Amino acid sequence: MSVVAPTGTAPTGIGLLGAGRIGSSHARLIATRVPNARLVAVADVRPGAAAALAEPLGAVGYTDVDELLANPEVEAVVITAITEAHADLVETAARAGKGVFCEKPAGLSLDEIDRGIAATTEAGVAFQVGFNRRFAAEFAAARAAIDAGRIGTPQLLRSLTRDPGLVNPAGVPPWTIFLLTLIHDFDTLLFLNPGAEPTSVYAVADALVAPDFKDAGLLDTAVVTIRFDNGAIATAEANFSATYGYDVRGEVFGSGGRLDIGGQPRQQLSISDASGRHFDTPRGDTELFPDAYAGELSEFAAAVRENRVPAVTGHDAKRALSIALSCIASYRSGAPVDPAVVAKTIDGRTK
Repeated sequence: MSVVAPTGTAPTGIGLLGAGRIGSSHARLIATRVPNARLVAVADVRPGAAAALAEPLGAVGYTDVDELLANPEVEAVVITAITEAHADLVETAARAGKGVFCEKPAGLSLDEIDRGIAATTEAGVAFQVGFNRRFAAEFAAARAAIDAGRIGTPQLLRSLTRDPGLVNPAGVPPWTIFLLTLIHDFDTLLFLNPGAEPTSVYAVADALVAPDFKDAGLLDTAVVTIRFDNGAIATAEANFSATYGYDVRGEVFGSGGRLDIGGQPRQQLSISDASGRHFDTPRGDTELFPDAYAGELSEFAAAVRENRVPAVTGHDAKRALSIALSCIASYRSGAPVDPAVVAKTIDGRTK
């Protein structure tokens, strides 16, 4: 997927909040692969972390968010800080008049996302959420095929995420499998079933990879069934022990055909020898989706520069989080739940 800067416009000045794993990846993409954006500054509360990331990329490092927001060259921010800080940072950046890109989830309750939508709307700034799969070529092509009626009406949908492993189970927050992992799959299913709303969510989950951490709230294996108001039935599944690589796939079965999405090797090379056939697979999200990450950041920079609504909004964030929170309620009750009813009462911070 190529990214092209708007003709005759200066790149959008970006400040990045959070210099962790995904923040570091986003910073390098902004600096090297998103021509309509310019990395101006990075902020991180950890001493030296922001400067270590920013300076080699020609940007400034701060330990204070307010100092970054006061930089007149910063027109918009990309939020990659810890999940618990997302909602407050969205509001803070909006009040400073900056466009906002926030990694998912944009909040841990529907109320938090509503506050972010209200703050960015009042400030008149762009608000985009990081659902990168929409910008992956294969997922975008699948949506285009659905819109064109190539497979008829979607009837069965499937999306899965299998992560290579749990490096430190003790450091994984409760409900991660729903709020940080499967939330991508929920957004994907909504994206691939346009115009439909979920009416029922049923989640089954367990700790099969790291059973000793189940009492601490860590679930590492899950299957979710979603019924939609257009009659379609969808499943989303996740697991944290895909030793063979980072595995993201989707399928849409319709009245007139089927779409198979993803599951490709890292490169178009396979080796066949006496032990069988072998090919390399991606080992992480930033390796599998570099073009999609660059694409979503380019879309954000363009939306800020053109003063328009981005392709993925706070409303999209709210819809996906509603399903994720409904999974928590369903897991607790052991029964299907109506997301329109239960999601309003759930907060992702509580076990």
